[in-house]
Amino acid sequence: MLKGRLGLETARIPQGDRHGLLWLSRGSLYVEDGTLRFRTAGWAELPAGDYAIPFQMVTAVLLEPGTTVSHDALRLLARHGTGLVAIGEEGTRFYASMPFGPDASALARRQVMAWASAADGRLRVARRMYAWRFGEVLPDEDITVLRGIEGARMREIYRRLAEQYGVPWSGRRYDRQRPDQNDPVNQAINHAASAVEAAALVAVAVTGTIPQLGFIHEDSGNAFALDVADLFRSAIALPAAFSAVRECAKDPRKPLERTARRAAGRLLQQKDVIPEMIDRIKEMFDADDGHRDP
Repeated sequence: MLKGRLGLETARIPQGDRHGLLWLSRGSLYVEDGTLRFRTAGWAELPAGDYAIPFQMVTAVLLEPGTTVSHDALRLLARHGTGLVAIGEEGTRFYASMPFGPDASALARRQVMAWASAADGRLRVARRMYAWRFGEVLPDEDITVLRGIEGARMREIYRRLAEQYGVPWSGRRYDRQRPDQNDPVNQAINHAASAVEAAALVAVAVTGTIPQLGFIHEDSGNAFALDVADLFRSAIALPAAFSAVRECAKDPRKPLERTARRAAGRLLQQKDVIPEMIDRIKEMFDADDGHRDP
């Protein structure tokens, strides 16, 4: 971000040439003399001040808690195709996104073509996601068998993490009717997984892909986001959950949900997970029709 007027209010820069995501917190997004500005009280990543934002060079602006946005800012962002997403702290919740998308439909079209070809494209993408998660191509082509292999691999990962963090573990259980009745580890996994799903929803929104068209998950309205989130389940959601349970066991006054979400948020930030999710989505559908994605 640069202080002062930029004089670029009429510029239009292709999404493929833009430079990622801009996170803003504790301030007001507004327009002055055609320039998008952000006045902030400051936080760990940015000192207090009034900043002009080169929004033409940004794919999406992510608004964390404590922010407000003016109607003029919405208008300016929409006119230049810059996304605006309202999120929780460190990306651990997804509230809303302003209608926007990349300036080409290539990625969404490739997703639809792969999803519509159940015998070939859909299974190929599912197998690719499993290969990314487990570091090898699984030796079967039936989705039911692949899910069974996934379950066995995950049971071992749960066991290993429980041992690493010194947390009692008796298996993955989730009562949708009574989520608060689950044991602390399972509750923490649910909270951390929700935080990573929110990050995946940001990535799906930024890439202009279709959240309902999942390749492993099917019934959820956010099935594709759940697919993307699962790519980071072992690296982000589960370590965050187990570490949160250990932390709360040492200090029972700490609320488990907040502790798990904050642990997930720290990992999301430290490991630049949302940009990596965006890259994974772009790699997922490998046919190239000559268009550049955002």
